[in-house]
Amino acid sequence: MIEPVTRYSDPLSSPAPKRVLHVGCGVKAHHRLHALFRNPAAWSEVRADVDANVAPDLVCSAVDMRQQVPNGSYDALWSSHTIEHLYDHEVPLAFAEFLRVLRPGGFALVRCPDMTAIVEAIQAVGLETVVYMSPAGPITPLDMLFGHRAAIARGNSFMAHHTAFTDERLGELLIEAGFASVVTKRADAYDLWAVAFTDETAMDTILADLAMTGLDFRS
Repeated sequence: MIEPVTRYSDPLSSPAPKRVLHVGCGVKAHHRLHALFRNPAAWSEVRADVDANVAPDLVCSAVDMRQQVPNGSYDALWSSHTIEHLYDHEVPLAFAEFLRVLRPGGFALVRCPDMTAIVEAIQAVGLETVVYMSPAGPITPLDMLFGHRAAIARGNSFMAHHTAFTDERLGELLIEAGFASVVTKRADAYDLWAVAFTDETAMDTILADLAMTGLDFRS
């Protein structure tokens, strides 16, 4: 009689979580990480910020991360309301860095204010009307243009805005930085989104995964 073989899963053979670099992470908070990256079994977050006071894993500027981040060391990059804080001439440098740190098949997910929506809000309600509440407090079109004034008044100069994006401009700048393909989306709450791919091998899978989180670039 042949004894049945009992097979045990080897924890060492389990795939390691993918790595996401959270650029401009701010103070550590659950809501700051996009829903796609919140499963610790699937994704490992590394936080990077120019402001050491927010206790990031890496203190560096998005414009130059070379001393802290090797080439091709991350599967994804997440940047939320960071690129508008760069000076305009720094944006191409930052996007080139976004591409440099990603592995083949990787992607960058970017969120920033939508200048088209801000202009529409100014035309509709003016500069000073509160249009939504954020974790930092009430936000007006003037705050979206130049940065959260209350935070800047408290001495946080990192909150100032120095440039702006439409969906066309954001997509063009990412392509010019060397990304193979970019999809943009204008969304609610004055948000503009882009997902930029190093190549198109996993593009459909990534877009489907994002749609499962409620961010559907194809709708």
